[in-house]
Amino acid sequence: MDININVHGILNIGGIQVLITDTIVSTWIVMGVLIAFAVIVRIRVSKWSEVPTGFQNVVEALVELFENYIKSTAGDKLMFLGSWFFTVFIFILFSNIGGVFPGFRPPTADWSMTVALAIVTFVLIQVMGVKYRKGEYIASFFKPMPLFLPINIIGELARPISISFRLFGNMLAGLIMMSLLYSMAPLVARFVFPAFLHVYFDIFAGVLQTYIFVTLSLSFIAGAAEVAEK
Repeated sequence: MDININVHGILNIGGIQVLITDTIVSTWIVMGVLIAFAVIVRIRVSKWSEVPTGFQNVVEALVELFENYIKSTAGDKLMFLGSWFFTVFIFILFSNIGGVFPGFRPPTADWSMTVALAIVTFVLIQVMGVKYRKGEYIASFFKPMPLFLPINIIGELARPISISFRLFGNMLAGLIMMSLLYSMAPLVARFVFPAFLHVYFDIFAGVLQTYIFVTLSLSFIAGAAEVAEK
């Protein structure tokens, strides 16, 4: 297992060179799996009955569970963001747990991926703040006095940076630990210990970091809009 980000090719799009890295390939794989799953669900939806059974029960339970999660974290007024954050949650989750498969480098172990997701959160924070609080939100950057404007801006920028580094750092740390184990452990031990460690670093930590990233994102947005407690 290689912790370096390898380049597999270069695409020239409109005179701009785009590197096809491990992160890009892994992202395409995750996207392909999610699209295939969405198509399967869509096909099954058209055949669902009024009395849910089996697979229909599972899907409806997951949707209801996530809706309740959004409502309890961000409030009723931000429920319309549920579709986006459900997509983000599933994408990050599949990216993280994909590390259990040999040769798969989790896209979230690349900061360019996690910071891109965090930038979307940052934009949503500002948009929702202006949407629900309008001038009051803009004025909050000048409190308690205009002199604090640079500090408040830095504090606002620190939010997406912190959550992006949290996700990236944890997933990269797991990747490094597993790489060291595979390179240092005897051949026989490689078939014993990795299974347990994959459960921790890729599954347990992967699920936990997914939950933390989405929860913090929703909390920041709800805090900016001041709708969580309403």
